[in-house]
Amino acid sequence: MSKNFKIFLGIIYLLILGVFLYFVFSNIPINRLNDFLYYKELQLKLDRFVTNNLIINIIYFSVFAIIWVLMLGFGSPITIISGILFGNWIGTAVSVVSMSIGALSLYSIANFFFRDFVKSILEKKFIKYIQLFQQNEFNYFFVYRFVGGLGVPFFLQNLLPILFNMKKTNYFFSSFLGFIPSVFIFNTIGAGLNTFIKEADNFNIFKLILSEEIFYPILMFGSLIIISIILKKKFFKNVN
Repeated sequence: MSKNFKIFLGIIYLLILGVFLYFVFSNIPINRLNDFLYYKELQLKLDRFVTNNLIINIIYFSVFAIIWVLMLGFGSPITIISGILFGNWIGTAVSVVSMSIGALSLYSIANFFFRDFVKSILEKKFIKYIQLFQQNEFNYFFVYRFVGGLGVPFFLQNLLPILFNMKKTNYFFSSFLGFIPSVFIFNTIGAGLNTFIKEADNFNIFKLILSEEIFYPILMFGSLIIISIILKKKFFKNVN
């Protein structure tokens, strides 16, 4: 892939990202960001809008989430927003499916068009991962997703299997299953934020953290971290 083509792709990505950010921030009243009443009004409008058009909004959100992952976006914003919009159960289902499809799409496109470029950048750095995943790509990649990618940014997690030419079916289902625990927790936090805004009269960080809707997901997240540490030591003990 030529240098000029890489620059062209980078410019296109930045333009699309810029348009998206402009659209988002141009519709946010900056002067009301510290007004809790604004969030209550926004929550009420979103709740009504999503409830009245649930299926259509799930489709819209799914398409957006797939494109977001394709555009190298982070995973956590999608999971929290889906929890706010659809609740923890529906939000988890929508997020897991959308992120899995988006990740597979990114992997497929990058593997077809940019395989040599990705390998030239990542292969030396992640050589130990390649050796591990080649032993059993499904099991190791499932655990890798489960433990959050060992601190590797989400978009790099999605590209890493290019290094060992992972089968697409293994990629999709190991990602799908590995996403579920963390996605459910973040969706539950999003749903808890939605409930807190709906029921609270004013914002109080301590009340927010100690509220049942937020406190229990935090405990689950702590438990997930402990499980992840155990799995890291078992499956990735030789990876620094």
